[in-house]
Amino acid sequence: MRGIETQVRKMRRRVFMEVAKLAYESKNLIDDMEALPYKIVDYDESVYRESIYRERAIVRERLRLAMGMSLRPENQPVHVTQGLEESNISEKYYEPPLMQVIPSACNSCPENRYEVTNKCMGCVAHPCREVCPRGAISMVNGKSYIDQEKCIRCGKCKSICPYDAISHQVRPCAAACGVGAIKNDEKGRACIDNEKCVSCGQCMVNCPFGAIADKSQIFQLIRAMQAGGKIIAQVAPAFVGQFGPKVTPDMLKTALKELGFADVYETAIGADQGAIAEAEHYVHEVATGKLPFLLTSCCPSWSVLAKKFFPETIDNISNALTPMVATARIIKKEHPDAQVVFIGPCASKKLEASRRTVRSDVDFVITFEELAGMFEAKGILLEEIQAMDELHGATSAGRGYGVAGGVASAIEECIREYYPDVEVNIEHAESLAECKKMLMLAKAGKKNGCLIEGMACPGGCIAGAGTNIPIVQAQKEVKNFKDAAAERLPHPES
Repeated sequence: MRGIETQVRKMRRRVFMEVAKLAYESKNLIDDMEALPYKIVDYDESVYRESIYRERAIVRERLRLAMGMSLRPENQPVHVTQGLEESNISEKYYEPPLMQVIPSACNSCPENRYEVTNKCMGCVAHPCREVCPRGAISMVNGKSYIDQEKCIRCGKCKSICPYDAISHQVRPCAAACGVGAIKNDEKGRACIDNEKCVSCGQCMVNCPFGAIADKSQIFQLIRAMQAGGKIIAQVAPAFVGQFGPKVTPDMLKTALKELGFADVYETAIGADQGAIAEAEHYVHEVATGKLPFLLTSCCPSWSVLAKKFFPETIDNISNALTPMVATARIIKKEHPDAQVVFIGPCASKKLEASRRTVRSDVDFVITFEELAGMFEAKGILLEEIQAMDELHGATSAGRGYGVAGGVASAIEECIREYYPDVEVNIEHAESLAECKKMLMLAKAGKKNGCLIEGMACPGGCIAGAGTNIPIVQAQKEVKNFKDAAAERLPHPES
């Protein structure tokens, strides 16, 4: 479903736009927020649920999350605007949990179930019955039938069926979660185990019912702009093409200034610093045998995965600043009075920015999807923008960080350029499931001497939960922007 303009994506965008409009235009915040569910669900008969009342109930919870608030408990009389005043400030940070399941939106999808579909031909051979190790399959009315009480979910029946008549039903959010953080509540609905969750957001983008959402800071960001402060944006390397094929990087910078940002930097500048730092780290620590392997640090979900599930690898995580933090420090050194907003594809960057060690550097984090809602709220048509600015400063290496393999490639190039006598071994993993496998191999001593890049999202940052376009298209856009860089590699002294 990535990159497809589904009704779930449209609803998310509409909510972000309406919340941004609240911040820009509202004279009576409580009354206007109360009215929003009726403005968004303004029809008489339900379109997607069994009633408009349920649709509005879901929208209310979406609005709360988009305002930076938590979901309301189902068994307590909490008003939809409760906590609004605490959110009506510019300094509000994300409060855990970041990713939340809206119970009223969850369809209680089956977790792991094999079912016979109407494709069953009732064949004489009946191989599905013959291979079932528990005798769970019988013939009912001339068709195969699976007794769910006996079924052990081995999948042999599905594999052997000549008509592909047996369906394996899984919960999409759980299938997308590589760390097993999706559980069941007492009513069979999905819920998130926050002890396991690494906030990558893949469950959110894979739920066909839009039942999972994350918190947003767009309301607080707009409040900070209205307060008259200097707000400087940094855009992640994956930004290219996210706002339409005709919107160039220079056009986007001009549009962001029109939105109210004082200036715009490439986060790839910080990525350049990181590539140099991690190259040096590898040469002095791994190549000399002091460390068995080195893990990149730029993907926060990858780092949290290592810390939560493989704590013995913590010392192997690079101590280089992430591109987001490195760029924020550059900005604040040049503009001590500024606040910094990171605009990127990533849900887990919100988690990273909420850490105490990062709070002084990064003041706000929003996604490309949320930014699109802000542009819509202000009526800014990006394709009609006349570029008045230039977005530059990063090298080809730093700009490549947005695509899986790009981080390791940049570090490898730096090592080969500046430490030509050092042999470098590169590995990379994308998706949490593959990242776990890679860490297991590293833990077992199978990846000694390697520089290991981990990306929680399949495809890298261009596949993050807050992106707007298909992954393949984004990959092409990043490559073109990368190739257009004035310099190939950063210099060690920079």
